[in-house]
Amino acid sequence: MGEVNLLKFVTEHVFLVALAVVSGSLLIWPALRRSAGGSISTLEATLLINQQNALVLDVRDAAEYAQGHVLNARNLPAGELAARASEIDKFKAKPVIVVCESGTRSDKAAATLRKQGFSQVVSLGGGVAAWRQAGLPLEK
Repeated sequence: MGEVNLLKFVTEHVFLVALAVVSGSLLIWPALRRSAGGSISTLEATLLINQQNALVLDVRDAAEYAQGHVLNARNLPAGELAARASEIDKFKAKPVIVVCESGTRSDKAAATLRKQGFSQVVSLGGGVAAWRQAGLPLEK
C-alpha cells in the first residue's frame, strides 16, 4: 500500500520531486569532484594542511615562488614536474595540494601527478591569488 501512495505522490508532484533530485545532486557535486581529484578552496586546503599534514607543492617558477608562497610549500616548477616527480614519491599515498598563481597550471600538474600514481592530489582553486585574497599568510 505504501508503494502505491509513493507512486501517486510522485506522479502528482513531479515538479517537486524533480526539484528535490536536482538540489540533492547539486549538494553532492562538490564531494564527487573532490573525490575525482578536483580543486579545493583555501579553507579546505588549510584543513588538509593542519589536520593531515598535506604537502603543498608550488609549481610556479622559482622567481614567482620567491615573491611569496604558502608556508612550508615545496617548489617544483610545472615544466620540470614530469622529470622530477620522483623527488616527492614518498607522498604518493598522502594528501598533496598543488598550487600555482591562479589554479590553471596546478590543475594540469595535479593531473600529471595522478597519472604517476599519486592518489590524494588536489589543486588549490584560484591558486596563490585566492590564498592572498583570503588573507592567509605567505612566506618569502
